[in-house]
Amino acid sequence: MTWISKSTTALGLVLLTHACYSAHEHAALQSYRAASLSSLTTTQSGATSSLPIDIAIETIIATFIVCLGLVSGTSQLRPIQWRVWAGKIEQEGEAGFKNSSGEVEKDFVGNPFRLLESRPGFIDIRKQRREFAAWIKDESAK
Repeated sequence: MTWISKSTTALGLVLLTHACYSAHEHAALQSYRAASLSSLTTTQSGATSSLPIDIAIETIIATFIVCLGLVSGTSQLRPIQWRVWAGKIEQEGEAGFKNSSGEVEKDFVGNPFRLLESRPGFIDIRKQRREFAAWIKDESAK
């Protein structure tokens, strides 16, 4: 995460904390007001008020800012298809898999086709059998 995404996430969390605290204070004041009114009157009015619109808007904006900060700090998504991902490794190498701090990501394994490209060719069994038979004849002749 870069410092911009971290600071955006932190700002969103501060705003979200403030909105939660404001909602808690509003609920506490409403319950206190309802308790003091019920002691003065004998009838229970049952009047409940909803959350003020400014607290609701602050909560929505804070949640949006936190999501924006988290999304901006994530690493680049990788292709889903294996051949596309392997092609990217072939073309870019380690440079394509560096994170925001300039280090190669921990799950980078290199070229997935390296084993296939470095394998030996087909084995000629008949040729090896003839060589072995010639070696046996040479050993028995000695």
